[in-house]
Amino acid sequence: MTDIDLASRRVGGSVVAASDESFGFKERLVDPAEPAFVPGTFDLRGEVVDGWETRRHAGRDGDWAIIRLGTPGRLHAVDVDTRFFSGNHPSACAVDACSLERADDPTDPAVTWTEIVESTVLKADSHNLLAVRDRRRWTHLRLRLRSDGGVARLRAYGEVVPHPASWSDITVEVSGLENGGRVEWCSDSFYSSATSLILPNRPHNMGDGWEARRRRDVGPDTHDAVIISFAVPADLRRIEVDTSYFVFNASLEVSVLGSRGRPDREHGWGMVAFDIPVLPRTRLLADARQVFPVDVPDVAALRVQAYPDGGLARVRAVGVPTTDGLRTLQCRWEESS
Repeated sequence: MTDIDLASRRVGGSVVAASDESFGFKERLVDPAEPAFVPGTFDLRGEVVDGWETRRHAGRDGDWAIIRLGTPGRLHAVDVDTRFFSGNHPSACAVDACSLERADDPTDPAVTWTEIVESTVLKADSHNLLAVRDRRRWTHLRLRLRSDGGVARLRAYGEVVPHPASWSDITVEVSGLENGGRVEWCSDSFYSSATSLILPNRPHNMGDGWEARRRRDVGPDTHDAVIISFAVPADLRRIEVDTSYFVFNASLEVSVLGSRGRPDREHGWGMVAFDIPVLPRTRLLADARQVFPVDVPDVAALRVQAYPDGGLARVRAVGVPTTDGLRTLQCRWEESS
């Protein structure tokens, strides 16, 4: 599956400051929805745009916006999305990053910024996917435009790097996106992405979940499935399966298998054995949050099987990191600092 958008408002991302937002609000940069545009729609600021747009004539220094990542992590790529900005897109941009404590002010002139994407010409009305080579952990980004103009969205794709202190001596939602959980594979994502299963918030409608197409080959063992990996292995204590808003199309039953393995460099998740029973095949209620106590040690990933098809809103696995898991977290934290 693709990397997580660490800047998205769905995981707590926020645009904390911008040099100007005369035509389009800075907060739209981290809106999880795809940008949209209705030509000929005007308000007192001019034509209504779905993005951040500054006034003309920014001067030699261009414009800028600062984004606080919803969860700190390593970045692999930044998408500067200029869709629907054609005659008014920026000429070029660069991206800086820094790592701050939660209460630090990112607009303070004393903050040290590191350029992680050098100045790059931007295409109009397009995704502009820019690679990030620096593998350190960051908390904030600064998008620097080389001119004035408009950007619809900024996506910061990467991996969560949890702080070891946040996992020590407590139970953790180890499957959660904020804690480094990842959806690695799913059998079908016809209606919506399986990544919704590990989002931190409660679902707010049926579109905010995972829904597969209707199967016509239904047999006793027919099912869809999703694989969710953890940042580090954990001793599982609870599994939550939430079918909220899936009233007439929730999965009828679910089972959960665990694995202590990980893919090697030659083989993917298809070669990993999920041979640890975590939750037996269990009947589900529609439109309900259901919690199942479990006691399964040393699990690194889950395979959730939904029978025979249908929809799930959230899957949450709660547990305590193993001793080796905590040690791995500490090493990963130190390597990315």
